[in-house]
Amino acid sequence: MINLTTTYLGMRLRNPVVVSSSPLQRDIGNVHQMEDCGAAAIVMHSLFEEQIDVETHALNRWMEQGTGSYAESLSYLPDMESYNLGPEGYLEHLLRVKNSVGIPVIGSLNGVSAGGWTRYARMMEEAGADAIELNTYYLATNPEITGTEIEKMYGDLVTEVKTSVGVPIAVKLSPMFSSMSNMACGLDKVGVKALVLFNRFYQPDFDLEKLEVVQSLELSQSTELLQRLNWVAILFGHIAADMAVTGGVHSGIDVLKCMMAGARVAMMTSALLKYGIDHISRVLDEMRDWMEEHEYESIREMQGSMARRSVADPSAFERVNYMHVLSSYALKHDTRGW
Repeated sequence: MINLTTTYLGMRLRNPVVVSSSPLQRDIGNVHQMEDCGAAAIVMHSLFEEQIDVETHALNRWMEQGTGSYAESLSYLPDMESYNLGPEGYLEHLLRVKNSVGIPVIGSLNGVSAGGWTRYARMMEEAGADAIELNTYYLATNPEITGTEIEKMYGDLVTEVKTSVGVPIAVKLSPMFSSMSNMACGLDKVGVKALVLFNRFYQPDFDLEKLEVVQSLELSQSTELLQRLNWVAILFGHIAADMAVTGGVHSGIDVLKCMMAGARVAMMTSALLKYGIDHISRVLDEMRDWMEEHEYESIREMQGSMARRSVADPSAFERVNYMHVLSSYALKHDTRGW
């Protein structure tokens, strides 16, 4: 009997497949289907920092500054009256979801500053969240802000939220740090229980006919998984925090790769948006078939087996591999005949 169980954030899960934060979770019927199809846990759609600010009128004041000269600037931000569910609606929905499913439910806070976050983190815990994921999404567009300041901001945020709740805290990071290893170790030291690698930045596109900047959203593809696998494999064994992979997880094979790199869970959303929520069942079947064929009895025995510290040639994760790959590609495509 294949054993797919794993642990994440101190919770025993029936398998490593977790549904990552997305608008799908706004429909409680979708959440029930996720559980029925085998999802081990779900991360709720995010409560955004901007929504919290609107409740205290802070963002409204900021938005109104200078709009006499730049009225079009109001169109750059969503209408907060209809955006998502709002803080109170979010918490009510979280409570309903938690009371109607048997799998762990993880709340999600999206932003980067501290302050009012602690209050809503506590409210999520009171509503029944088994853990809280801090979905950090910050673009450092101000050239006056240093990398050190940004890293401190992340650390302060985690520390403040962590001290305000009793449930475990996970942090969803972007890959855009000058020293990812140091950043991960720093968050590990302040007590984060899991790192989710990596957040996807949504880049605007240019409409050259209208000369406008337009919103662009592309679903992830399996090719994006490589960056995640690389960093999980490098960090495995260096931090006590669990690791989750998100972005590019589409198949059972993708999930198994995440496990071998050293992750505890693999999160997916784009695949469900593409193929439907019942795709979870197909992913789990593919995992079982592969494990049976290759004589793996459990997820646990494969976790970290392909991490940097476990493989025979760790140079595959280092600069020397960069040179080997470029050199081998050039030789394969050499048209000179010698």
